[in-house]
Amino acid sequence: MKGITYKGGATVQKGTYWNISNGERLNVDREMTLPGSATATYLKGHPIVILLAAPVLGLVYAVFLPFIGIASVITMLAQKLFGGLAHEAAKAATFGWRPVEAYLGGRKQRKAQKASHKAANKQ
Repeated sequence: MKGITYKGGATVQKGTYWNISNGERLNVDREMTLPGSATATYLKGHPIVILLAAPVLGLVYAVFLPFIGIASVITMLAQKLFGGLAHEAAKAATFGWRPVEAYLGGRKQRKAQKASHKAANKQ
């Protein structure tokens, strides 16, 4: 976006610049170089746009605030009502793996026992 975004180290004209990464606002009164490395990104905000955006953002906040409150209450009630049920279901849905038990030594011993039984039965 040419004319709106600038990188650190760029020479800019008079205006207000906002560093996206750390939120720092920089007022430039005359031509100067923006601080920071080339990875720092600055947005240039025209004062009229900023003045017009403030009431619009306030209106959006005021319109959505009741919905945010309703969603918070519904979420809290759902956690209170169904949180215990979900916890009990998670406890009941276990599998039989016990990491202490290995079952690695039985196969060779069983083969040896079968071989000895066969040898004993043949005699």
